[in-house]
Amino acid sequence: MWAYFEPVHAVTYLHPRARAAYEAVGLRGYWRGYFAGRAAPLGATEAAPVIAAFFNFAPPMVARALPAVWRLATPQEALRARLTGAVQALAELTYELPESHLVEAADLLERAASAAQTAGRVLGAVNAALPTGEYPLARLWQAATTLREHRGDGHVAALVAAGLDPVETLTGRVALDGSPPQYLLGRGWSEEQWQAARERLTERGWLTGDGTATDEARAGFQAIEDATDRAAAHPWQALTPADTDRLRELLEPIARAGHTLLPEGSPLGLPALPD
Repeated sequence: MWAYFEPVHAVTYLHPRARAAYEAVGLRGYWRGYFAGRAAPLGATEAAPVIAAFFNFAPPMVARALPAVWRLATPQEALRARLTGAVQALAELTYELPESHLVEAADLLERAASAAQTAGRVLGAVNAALPTGEYPLARLWQAATTLREHRGDGHVAALVAAGLDPVETLTGRVALDGSPPQYLLGRGWSEEQWQAARERLTERGWLTGDGTATDEARAGFQAIEDATDRAAAHPWQALTPADTDRLRELLEPIARAGHTLLPEGSPLGLPALPD
């Protein structure tokens, strides 16, 4: 189900409408909008909680954005901008779908999101606490965002339990699936930090001397993904199997449209939807 709801959420990072909505409230530059929009449910926070919760960004990169962005836009303004931009983006992607399709999808996805257990999941909790959207696309995007951040919190917990730090995680990801290195460097880590992480993973037996992922690394990362999936499963108990099948059917055209926005080697790591 993550493969179907993540593209709904991801328009807030990838669509020009979303970028324009942030710029309209004074958040010019991609990363100002990203950090302000994603952190806004936490309130006018300092950098430290965001460094911890977002996990994979170098602390100086976060500190350049927070708390300075709150002098440009309040958290409330950032929240309105991110919802406005996401709804406009989804409207452009779903204009051929009837409203009844979007209402039914929003109803089912909200039912799953409302069942999410948020204890120990900070980003999931603060998004779940936001008011429900008034219109179908707003409801759909907010439910997808709650489920996405809920799953992400569990993923971070699995990485921490596996003894991986942020730069080791990203370095392993590059080795495993060939993600372009610029996605690692784009999160503020230096070449020196990347090399040090490669050395630590080599000592751990997860990389060979030339930086190739070992079988042990593949098994380790698969165990992390399995733990993430187990921890993210309980919201779906609120839906019957037939409900879940129907929701997947409803989300498929939206997810496929969202996939068209993904750059090659996207750091979201989304699997391809079945043909």
